[in-house]
Amino acid sequence: MSPAHPASVPQHRRSLPLRVGTRGSPLALWQTRDFLDRVTRFCPVLRDAKAFEEHAIATSGDRIQDRKLAEIGGKGLFAKEIHEALLDGRVDFAVHSLKDLETEMPPGIVLACTLKREDARDCLLPGPGLPPCDPVEPFAALPKGAVIGTSSVRRQSQLLHMRPDLQVVMFRGNVQTRMRKLAEGEAAATLLALAGLRRLGLEPAGSVAIDPEVMVPAAGQGIVGVTVRADDTELHELLAAIEDPEARAVSSAERALLAALDGSCRTPIGGHARMLPDGRLRLTGLVARADGSFLLRRTEEGPAADAVRLGAEMGRALRRDGPADLFA
Repeated sequence: MSPAHPASVPQHRRSLPLRVGTRGSPLALWQTRDFLDRVTRFCPVLRDAKAFEEHAIATSGDRIQDRKLAEIGGKGLFAKEIHEALLDGRVDFAVHSLKDLETEMPPGIVLACTLKREDARDCLLPGPGLPPCDPVEPFAALPKGAVIGTSSVRRQSQLLHMRPDLQVVMFRGNVQTRMRKLAEGEAAATLLALAGLRRLGLEPAGSVAIDPEVMVPAAGQGIVGVTVRADDTELHELLAAIEDPEARAVSSAERALLAALDGSCRTPIGGHARMLPDGRLRLTGLVARADGSFLLRRTEEGPAADAVRLGAEMGRALRRDGPADLFA
């Protein structure tokens, strides 16, 4: 299934400009402008330069940089104020990194569109003085006891499970901020989403993408999601024209896994689905303790049409077989 032909896209009848909400980081703005470029290619009436207004919205997750997300309310803090702007009519739709969205949308808001996935892998970036990493054994070059910067408990748990000798320090901030901290020697290495580095043209020499079988990515990583008000049928129809069916299938499985686990930002959870050549879906899920002392990984395959069921069943199995304290 491919996106609708421009001729089949409904003609837009509402007044312009359409107002799009987004975080104000360089990556968020890049994703928003890429989304708007896709929309205009499928809906010629929106090609006017004044068809859209960007509304950069400061979120709690962006403003509070000195504490871990788990301590201030979780990843939903990157969307809370954007949801509010959508519900009160200040914006017409909003563009998000899908991994920042809650699995259950606030009443009145729906995830209307998922865009084609960029590479979902995590990327290891060595700091000054470290040799390039080996793609086969990406963590082998890290010295014993090295300090690694990350604010992700998912990355931390998997890293410490493989290398319990390493030390982890908190790295918050946008991509550029974390890369600056690395360059200034605050850590020997850091881990970032490869999708963001590629979108910003910042994939540095010496970095290495980590196979999802070695480090399971976050659910939704590398996918852009667009939210609208639930009763806005006109924008629903417009966004259906640029929906990527594969992104919808894999993200549905990953988000169903996350929802079934009902984990908080304190719970390390990984979820990664991909389409196989025969059209089936392969899903890997992971739960762990933040200190790496426990890690449980499962992989299952099933029809892409059963993506939600596959994710939900795996989530329930991981929850059943994992220690109860992981979800307390």
